[in-house]
Amino acid sequence: MPIQIDPPLTELPEAPAKLRILLTADELFYDEGIRSVGVDRLIAASNVTKATFYKHYGSKDRVIAAYIGYRHRTIAEAFARLVDASTTPVEALHAVRDAVLAEIASPGFRGCPFINAAAEFSDPAHPVRLAVREHREWYATMLERFPRALGHPLPGEAADELVLARDGAMSGGYAGDPIAASTALTRVFDRVIAEATA
Repeated sequence: MPIQIDPPLTELPEAPAKLRILLTADELFYDEGIRSVGVDRLIAASNVTKATFYKHYGSKDRVIAAYIGYRHRTIAEAFARLVDASTTPVEALHAVRDAVLAEIASPGFRGCPFINAAAEFSDPAHPVRLAVREHREWYATMLERFPRALGHPLPGEAADELVLARDGAMSGGYAGDPIAASTALTRVFDRVIAEATA
């Protein structure tokens, strides 16, 4: 498919212990919240020494930054796979929608990790909030390419609607009725596609 997806911004750690800390943080931060998981918990759950933790990360703040980067990388790679497997922009939009629906229905789903992270840091200038904003801008930019390729009259506004529909479905799917949230998300995607192909 000719639409290009921007590559992820971060590389995975090469050192096994550093990667293990990151993967442990990814699981604990998403499941329990970033602020509720302390350094000692990360060290114990990662099965590393305190010296190893501080050698690789130096502080919890650096682990948090790595976590946000890792989540972005994971989504960017999944997004690229969906697009590569699609032959048309409509098929790609259906694939993106279906991936969100599958995530909402998956065991252990706790909503969007980026919205969750932003909710824990009230200062809009905090590095976590800036990283979340960067991810969201990337996501909207990627989505905008599909309605644009279809000839949608307002591709930027269409992408904004898709992002907000995803946000609502992820939040509503966790805190409310996942079936209703998924159905509403499908309606928005279908409407945007219909507008673009009319």
